Amino acid sequence: QVQLVESGGGSVQAGGSLRLSCAASGYTYRRYCMGWFRQAPGKEREGVACIDTVGSTTIYADSVKGRFTISQDNAKNTLYLQMNSLKPEDSAMYYCASGPYSYCGLYQSNYNYWGQGTQVTVSS
Repeated sequence: QVQLVESGGGSVQAGGSLRLSCAASGYTYRRYCMGWFRQAPGKEREGVACIDTVGSTTIYADSVKGRFTISQDNAKNTLYLQMNSLKPEDSAMYYCASGPYSYCGLYQSNYNYWGQGTQVTVSS
């Protein structure tokens, strides 16, 4: 049974940092692309960052470039999102997702497994 469990969310002030983690189990982690998505109240879910199976290709949404870093530890089957210089507009529920391709991009339709999410709240 595939399971993705996010952790690391919380409340921080603007300019602060958080590191999200996503522990994956139930499948061969290194064969799946991984991504982070977020959804704020009243808004559609959007792609934040993604990484290919090899870890050589990363893509970021323009809104987070230079502030967020996606990485993974294949030995631990864990995906990370380091978030620095957080802004109030980064407040959202953050989800990790995996897809059965070597590279998925930020296209949600390419991902078939999703976690339950972890809440990030940034106050001004």
